[in-house]
Amino acid sequence: METRKLYRSRSNRWIAGVCGGIGEYLNIDPTIVRIIAIVVPGFGWIAYFICALIIPSE
Repeated sequence: METRKLYRSRSNRWIAGVCGGIGEYLNIDPTIVRIIAIVVPGFGWIAYFICALIIPSE
C-alpha cells in the first residue's frame, strides 16, 4: 500500500499551491477545489494562509 502525502503543488498553483495540492491529493481537478474554497464559508483567506504555512511544498 502506497502512502500518499499532502503537498502544496509547484506545477498547479495560483497563489501558494494549496488548492492544487489538495486537488492532486484527492485525484480531482484543482479548479473544483478552488471553487469550493471560494463558495464554502469558513475556508476563507485565513484558512488558506494557515494551510500555506502548514502544508509543505513538493
